[in-house]
Amino acid sequence: MTENHVRELVDLLQLERLEDNLFRGQSRDIGTRFVFGGQVLGQALSAAQQTVEPSRAAHSLHAYFLRAGDIDAPIVYSVERTRDGGTFSSRRVVAIQHGQPILNGSISFQIEESGFEHQTAMPEVPAPEDIAPMQPLPPDKLAKLPEKLQRWLGLEAPIEFRHVWPQDKLHPSKRPPYQHIWFRVAAPVGDSDVLHRALLAYASDFNLIGTATLPHGISYYTHNVQMASLDHALWFHRPFRVDEWLLYSFDSPTAQGARGLARGQIFSRDGRLVASTAQEGLIRLRS
Repeated sequence: MTENHVRELVDLLQLERLEDNLFRGQSRDIGTRFVFGGQVLGQALSAAQQTVEPSRAAHSLHAYFLRAGDIDAPIVYSVERTRDGGTFSSRRVVAIQHGQPILNGSISFQIEESGFEHQTAMPEVPAPEDIAPMQPLPPDKLAKLPEKLQRWLGLEAPIEFRHVWPQDKLHPSKRPPYQHIWFRVAAPVGDSDVLHRALLAYASDFNLIGTATLPHGISYYTHNVQMASLDHALWFHRPFRVDEWLLYSFDSPTAQGARGLARGQIFSRDGRLVASTAQEGLIRLRS
């Protein structure tokens, strides 16, 4: 079943071309009420990539989530070819549903170049093989949860996560605002760098804003907390494979005004910093 879910995710990122700069994508139900933000990020990147020369690879993505996506409706991606320079290309992407934008993003592409290099060191953490895989909830416990949580926790995912410091998100305790999580796509996906970038964009939306909830003893599952991603930034630094283990290292420097900020660094297993992320999200306590 895992390979089937991975194949579905790969197919999800292969958009239908409607016109030169117009694409259409479908949605995958991962148990959330609305379209998962990482899906829209990955599809927006896939749409923009199809409008640039193959020699130009995405190096940065900046997006705002404007509206919740309808899981039952297709998403149309309109790409504006903002500029093609000697080494860089810039694209603006608008994701549209029911005549309204749900995401507005800018993506920059660059021809491969050499230059100065440095990076921060990867945190010292246990290897993924030394961390027990996440176990599904027993059916009797799953049946006692609200329907929203049953769907989220009951579906098999195409991406495997192993938390260095596991937490009971149904009964979270207060802890410092940082965490480390190994992740990988759960089956081989071939050698396309374009696909690996789109898949990383998809996966990069998991657990980011949740890091800002750690000091407060709440989570996405807390019944009186409203959470939503507001924006997302992603920078690609070095080559990687998402079907091999990557370490996602998170921290949250601040939360205020019903918003939380989270940052992430993604390392390959051999310690190379392959990508960085940042996200601000809504964290609202309802009375």
